[in-house]
Amino acid sequence: MSRLQVVSGKGGTGKTTVAAALALALATEGKRTLLVEVEGRQGIAQLFETEALPYEERKIAVAPGGGEVYALAIDAERALLDYLQMFYKLGGAGRALKKLGAIDFATTIAPGVRDVLLTGKACEAVRRRGRDGRPVYDHVVMDAPPTGRVTRFLNVNDEVAGLARIGPIHHQAQAVMKVLKSPETAVHLVTLLEEMPVQETADGIAELRAAGLPVGRVVVNMVRPRVLDEAAVRAASGDRREEIARTLASAGIADSGALVGPLLEEAAGHARRVELERAQRAVLDGLGLPAYELPYLGDGADIAGLYRLAKELRRQGVGAA
Repeated sequence: MSRLQVVSGKGGTGKTTVAAALALALATEGKRTLLVEVEGRQGIAQLFETEALPYEERKIAVAPGGGEVYALAIDAERALLDYLQMFYKLGGAGRALKKLGAIDFATTIAPGVRDVLLTGKACEAVRRRGRDGRPVYDHVVMDAPPTGRVTRFLNVNDEVAGLARIGPIHHQAQAVMKVLKSPETAVHLVTLLEEMPVQETADGIAELRAAGLPVGRVVVNMVRPRVLDEAAVRAASGDRREEIARTLASAGIADSGALVGPLLEEAAGHARRVELERAQRAVLDGLGLPAYELPYLGDGADIAGLYRLAKELRRQGVGAA
């Protein structure tokens, strides 16, 4: 399985929750995973109910089997300071530039450079090895920008081509793209079984493929259970008032006639949702990608919910050798 797992998706589809669950699933059985965010929202800290993440790798969870999940909120300004120290040995001069506002100016005026710094930090974690020569992290999971921006964000080599054709920035971008366009990386897109997220997923896959970026899987999130079988769904579209009223009365339910209308409305609504989901599944099937499916969490995406989603991902093959 690819060592850099990039998770994107339309806003509201739960991409951060999926990224967190994926990191937990990959850390199962004694492995070590780094979960990184690049948008400065501190969504990971909120999910794991911990304090805001600093610009350092911090253990935030233990996975089943003793694995560990570390997290990092990548900050573009701090990453640029690291970069200036690494290539130019600026040290205190780099901090002085920050006080003067030059660092913020550089990361704002040149968004391509900013993306090189953000993606470069994640790729460095993928390549990093310990004293024993083994990778420090078995997997790195990136909570990436939404689908509409993810291709441009990842395709940093093109972004900086007009800014730096030679020199350290150019070489850094090439090193990043060597990882991002290799089998070491997989870009997963999270969607719901709704028309707009599915269409944005299809568009995102086309953009990623056109840019030569490796597409992983579609993750269908918040899948609700079917509470009615096919026959019941078909029956819900017909007028069965008298039959339903007799059934309710025979079950000893008082004032059963008043319940018939609301029950039929609920059944019809369920039937419409099932038909909508069936149509969107057909669109996703046409994309020709494997998929994971995750259930709707009625109690919300708390820590217990993350472990439940991670278990479901493991059941569907995540982390399997």
